Amino acid sequence: MRKSFGDPVADDLRYVVEAVVGKENFIDMAPNKSNNYCCGGGGGFLQSGYPEARREYGKLKAEQVLNTGAGYCITPCHNCHAQIHDLSDQRDHAWNTVHLWTLICLSMGILGPNEREYLGDDLKDVDVFHPESSNF
Repeated sequence: MRKSFGDPVADDLRYVVEAVVGKENFIDMAPNKSNNYCCGGGGGFLQSGYPEARREYGKLKAEQVLNTGAGYCITPCHNCHAQIHDLSDQRDHAWNTVHLWTLICLSMGILGPNEREYLGDDLKDVDVFHPESSNF
């Protein structure tokens, strides 16, 4: 998607992320948008059975994430999430990997307790939806 649709789609995604986390909390990678680096998990590589090769390819992305100094890396798709989470685990990096949809649901107050696995301690208890206190 990053190369296919280009910077306008990247700008739209940044608008959503900034609306959810606050512009002051958004740290962009360099390079970014359509020039951003691939994580190395897409196109079936994540399921290929070559984890060491995948992790070696992903070193560039891991360094890119580390260079932001961010505590979270937001991922838009399952393959990116699994790869970036794995890169973090393999190198004991200090970032949490979180799906974009998780942050959208969190910001709306509808993220359930069982959907918080990848959130850091700073977000685990934020806006938990309590069905028993709802009028639904």
